[in-house]
Formats: sequence, C-alpha cells, structure tokens
Amino acid sequence: MAILTDESRGKIEAYFVKAGLFTDEQLDDYRKKAKEEEEPLFSYLMRNGIINDEQLAEATARTSGMPYVNLSRAVVDGKVLELLPMETAQRFMAVPLGETNEGGAKRLAVAMLDANNVQAVDFLSNAIGRPIKVYMASESGINNVLSQYRMDVDEGVKASLDAPGPKITTNAQIIVQDSPISKILTQLLEYAQRVRASDIHIEPSETKLTIRCRIDGVLRVVMNLPKSVEAALVSRIKILSNLKIDEHRKPQDGQFTVMVGDKEVDLRIAIAPVVWGEQVVIRLLDKSGSSFKLEDMGYAGRALRTIRRGIKRPNGMVLTSGPTGSGKSTSLYALVQEIYSEKINIVTLEDPVEYKMEGVNQIQVNPAVGLTFATGLRSILRQDPDVVLVGEIRDNETANLAVQAALTGHLVFSTLHTNSAAGILPRLLDMGVEPFLIASTINTVIGQRLVRRVASDKETYESSPMETQAIKDSIGYLLPKNPVEVKSVEEDLGYGSLPLADAKSFTLTKGKDSPTTPGGFKGRLGLYEVMEITDEIQQLIIKHATSSQIQRVGVAQGMIPMHEDGMLKALRGLTTIDEVNRVAANIA
Repeated sequence: MAILTDESRGKIEAYFVKAGLFTDEQLDDYRKKAKEEEEPLFSYLMRNGIINDEQLAEATARTSGMPYVNLSRAVVDGKVLELLPMETAQRFMAVPLGETNEGGAKRLAVAMLDANNVQAVDFLSNAIGRPIKVYMASESGINNVLSQYRMDVDEGVKASLDAPGPKITTNAQIIVQDSPISKILTQLLEYAQRVRASDIHIEPSETKLTIRCRIDGVLRVVMNLPKSVEAALVSRIKILSNLKIDEHRKPQDGQFTVMVGDKEVDLRIAIAPVVWGEQVVIRLLDKSGSSFKLEDMGYAGRALRTIRRGIKRPNGMVLTSGPTGSGKSTSLYALVQEIYSEKINIVTLEDPVEYKMEGVNQIQVNPAVGLTFATGLRSILRQDPDVVLVGEIRDNETANLAVQAALTGHLVFSTLHTNSAAGILPRLLDMGVEPFLIASTINTVIGQRLVRRVASDKETYESSPMETQAIKDSIGYLLPKNPVEVKSVEEDLGYGSLPLADAKSFTLTKGKDSPTTPGGFKGRLGLYEVMEITDEIQQLIIKHATSSQIQRVGVAQGMIPMHEDGMLKALRGLTTIDEVNRVAANIA
C-alpha cells in the first residue's frame, strides 16, 4: 500500500466510521492502543481483525478517487495473463485485467497494489511498452491472480535454450553457462511455492524432461522441457545440494535452503538413476506457514481426548502410523507443542529435522558419521530427557531401545510405517519386541491419512440415494437416533452439528473448480483413528492377536476408524465422500 498522508489517513478513518465498521469513540480507543504498541493504526486494525486488507484497499481507492476492483475471488483468463509477463507482475505487484478502448485509445487495464504512486505507474507503463488504465486492488486479491499464472519458461530463457551453439556437456561448462538453468530452477521453485506444492518431480524420458508438482497430495504435470536441459538442470541442483555432480550411477540425497519471495523454504533433494537419466524429487518444507495445533490438523472429539490422555502420562509410548506423506511427522510436532513446557527437557532425533522448534533440543541423524537412530537414542538417554521424539522406528535395535526408554520413565513419541493404528502392535512383535513389553509401555497408537480440504468457495447439495446408503452403512451407528440424543452425540464426537441416522438424505459440500482451487480443493486435513491401549487390548497383544482382532476390540471400546472419521468430516463439509473413499476405503 502507498505511503499515506495525514489527510488521506483521516479520510479513510472517516470512511470506515461512516461505513459502520466502528464508532468515533472506538476509533479513539484503537488509536491509543496502536500508539501504546508503537504500531501504525491500520496495521493494528488489520492484525486484530477489525478490518481486512480488502476493506482498506477499497477505502483507499474510494477516498482518493481511484477506480477499485475486488480480485479476492476473480478468475482471469490465461490469454489475459499473457498480456503482462509474470516476472513483471510480481515485481510491480500488478496484474492484467484485459484490454480497454477508452476514447479510441487502446490501453491495458491493470490492477495494482500501489495504484496511487504515479511514478510506479509510469515505470510499469514504460516497462511493458504500452499505456495502461490502473485500478487499485488489495495484496490478497493480486496474489490470488498471481497464483493463476501457469508455470512457463520466460522468453529470455527460451531464447537461451534454443540459441544455436555448442551443447553443454562438461561439468565446467555447466557451472559457467548455467544462467538460463538458474532462471528455470528459480521460476520452478517460485511456481511450486505459489501453488502450495509439497514436492517437485523432475523426470527424464527419451525425448523430454517432464516437471510434475504434488499439490494437495496429487501429482500434476506443470511443464515439459527439452531433453537437452536435463544434464545442466540436474547438475545445478547437485551443486546447490553439495552433491557429487560426476556421480550418475548411485542415488544421492541432499538439502539446501532458499528464499522464495519473502519466505524461507527448506528443500530436501533425492536424486536416483533411471532408464533415461536421473530423476530428481524436491521436497519443499515451508518454515513459516505450519500450524501444529491438534484441532487445526483435524483431531476432534474422542480422538482428541484419547491423545491428550496418552500424552499426559509421565512415561510410555505414543506411536503414529501411515504411509509416506500422511502427516506423521507433523502429528509428532503437534504432540511436542501440546506438552511443551520450560519444566521438561524435550529431545528429538530426526532424519531430517524438518521444522525448528523453539526450546526443543533437536538432533539430526547422520549415518555417515555413525549417528543413526539407534546410536543417537542411546546418547539421548544420557542427556536427562523427560520426553524423547524418535523420527522413525526402522529396525529391531531402535524399537527395543525406544521400548526400554519408555520403561525407564520417559515419554516416547515415534512413527512406524503400517496400514492402521492396530497394525502398529503386530509390527513391533515382528521387530522382535517382547509382547509383554509392548503391552506395558504403549499408551496410545494413531493411524492417519491426509485428504484434500474443500475450498472456501463451495456449495451444498443433497446426497444421492447411493451416497445416503453409503453414509448410513458407514457411520449410521454413530449418528444420533432421535432429537433427544443430538446434543450429547455432538459433544461426544466433536464434529459440530450432525443429522439424525434415519435422515432420508444428507447435506454434503463440494468446492468450486478454479485455477487456484483445482477440483474444488485447497489444502489438506487429516483422517485419524486413535486407539488407547486398554487392559483388554494388552491381553490381546500378549496372545499375539492379529491387527484385525485388535481393531475390532478398539472399535468396540469407542475408537472411530479412519474411514468413519472421514465420513463425519464429509458431513461437516470439510471434505468429500469421493476423497475419503480415495484415501481410506481399503484400510483394514
């Protein structure tokens, strides 16, 4: 937003009072509080939710006579976006709206954050080489349109790639001549950050290099590059990751950190030889935008109460399970944050340390120097910990050490790769841990998956007969049977308002498909099943019961399985039935 004069600020304040957002008395109070906190008034108002950036942009435009446009939900055609290069749009925080023909003069309509800044407007007009018609928009509105730019290599890079000349073949040449390659990598990382991708896959084939991004858990092709780019791009990534650029036969792992926009992003690199070259997978870990609150992640009702009982115990184990990318590590971080206190010593052993947590002693596993999970765990137990987090139990030695740590008065958090919560217990038996030790040390086990969350721009509809029957078959036993039960069942399950079990249909929700919310989804949330290890389940463990037998007893004692948890969240409008079935339908 442009720097405002005292006169402009006064007009905007009067505009808000006239619009009824607050009274003159409240405004005086806000001024005093903002002054006490040494913060500009409008920043204070936005931080406390009294106004938002859209309202401030509109007020600024109306009081200055500038045309205003709300872009918070705007969808701009791809051909229109091509009128203003993405690099220029990001640099000036300006996006194209289309072409106008006012008074016979053809102009490009552009929405800008700093539309009152005449110098910035002239500079933009000169940069794109044509006259423009300027509208004012909010930062969030402009970011919404910026996120709709498709991933593409800019024309300068294309020209460099297509220019005639010697092919880049040697490593020395790659290092010297990699300017276009650096630009490609920068654009790729910026695009991935903008669309909230968790992974970038760079995959060689016989004739091209395919780039795919995993967005909300689903891979999508975002661009194809010439095969000739492969060697230089992979070598550039190896250089940044401190890997061997002349090693093409063995897999290599590395990491580095970059600033994407104003955010610091950790990148984990995995490179493996494939038939047509080397495949690169880049995991993006945004260090600024993660919530580690159990409720925000999707825990509710019985599951939340069971977890909190488990972590309040002074010793024992809390284990999470699920496939790669199901949010297990995030759950562990949330548990650590839940119990964090200056009165206890929390030590973690991770590979890698994905998020830095204030006040927690985090150790990075490094097998190259002999620091494995097992050796690290032995060392941790000599550091007087109260709580130990082991990133993953991968082998018999680590499993037995974790159990011994729990037996000797420590609270241990860790993860295992199993299909369900109940599957954790037989898996530990397979690792050679004695049944009576498992039974006596484990407090709580968690199974989880991630589903895509319905976007905020959504609509409701009534379930079809097939969907209605599927809901009744899955969670009919959990829903209230009559109006008298509704309140007690809602409080028990913790999913908000619930329909009656004998309803003729159910109200479901779906998001609206758009470039920023493909398929109607934006973001993800967890599906969970949380099992408390009761006396009855302990007896089953000692008898070497199967996971299905343990699962049945867990459900009988009140555990809500993952699929049922997903169905309840679909009824609440957080996700869809199709998404729940995609992720959790076949979990035993």
